[in-house]
Amino acid sequence: MPAPDFSQQLAELAAAGLLRRRRSLESSQGVQVRADGAARLSFSSNDYLGLAGHPRLAAAVAEAVARFGVGSGASHLVSGHHALHDALEQRLAGFMGRPCLLFSSGYMANVGAISALVGREDAVFSDELNHASLIDGIRLCRARVLRYRHGDAGDLEQLLSDTPARRKLIVTDTVFSMDGDLAPLPRLAELAERHDAWIYADDAHGFGVLGAAGRGAFEHFGLAGPRLIHLCTLGKAAGVSGAAIFAEQTVVDWLLQSARSYIFATAAPPALAAALLASLDLFEEEAWRRTHLRALIARLRLACSDLKWRLLESETPVQPLIVGENMAAVELAEALQRRGIWVPAIRPPTVPPGTARLRISLSAAHAAEDVDRLAGALRELQ
Repeated sequence: MPAPDFSQQLAELAAAGLLRRRRSLESSQGVQVRADGAARLSFSSNDYLGLAGHPRLAAAVAEAVARFGVGSGASHLVSGHHALHDALEQRLAGFMGRPCLLFSSGYMANVGAISALVGREDAVFSDELNHASLIDGIRLCRARVLRYRHGDAGDLEQLLSDTPARRKLIVTDTVFSMDGDLAPLPRLAELAERHDAWIYADDAHGFGVLGAAGRGAFEHFGLAGPRLIHLCTLGKAAGVSGAAIFAEQTVVDWLLQSARSYIFATAAPPALAAALLASLDLFEEEAWRRTHLRALIARLRLACSDLKWRLLESETPVQPLIVGENMAAVELAEALQRRGIWVPAIRPPTVPPGTARLRISLSAAHAAEDVDRLAGALRELQ
């Protein structure tokens, strides 16, 4: 039997302006980078606090590698769980005020946790714009799946009222990664209490950014309680990689025993845990990063208020500029590239058809002048 030929499908993606391509970064991550042989001012990274290239994180990794080597050698439950992993879990638990379990990535955490928390006799209630990793975890869990309109607590309430199930799990992003808007978490928490449900909240784009101390969306809204399960990724604002799930101790213990993506995955290198410990120090020592980031968000929104393209409403570092057609978004991104500015074009299926956009990501490492340069370039191109 001949091997499948995907040439036609690839050609169709190219014709529709949907073919993805990679750019090769030749420098450390930051706002001033070198990619594909050219210098760029980058608004493309989720490094919201500007920590990915911080020298203290690099020094922590170098010291840990010198002492403990590179690889972890096995899964956490065999022989790969290092004292540095223990130290990081304890530090994260102290910072967030809840027990936690480390995972190698946010994707692995979502896929493993959701399928461990609910099964065939249960029901999952999913925001229609949830991240792909949440959707994949839901597909694997075998529970009944009910999608509610994006951010629509009234629609969710109706579904909760009409659905008998052994266990009910509301699944949502906190900050939606392509729109930058916030889930109505206080309202969702009320519904969870009223309908005896749990909330599984993916705070990938809120952790480190939202809340007075950077503890994320629950701190931002002043929420706490045993029904809340909090997923925080460590490769965005924290500047490294991995993820942690914060929950009641019995939930954490259950995930350790039953989340397949934890049990059967090689543990992350201990040196990355060392880097994350240094990152948490900076979270606490340098609150100016969050203050500066909020100022940049306000500056960008004001500077872009008169463009022909529309910025979606967002109080987060994710600032989506809606262009509309796929090719138009690609052409605008390429025009910025020619001016030395890197902003990615996001197209379906990541976003709905007709809403192709530039996803502008702000970082505490940006200066006000960087924002002005981007806004000026967009003004010239409209």
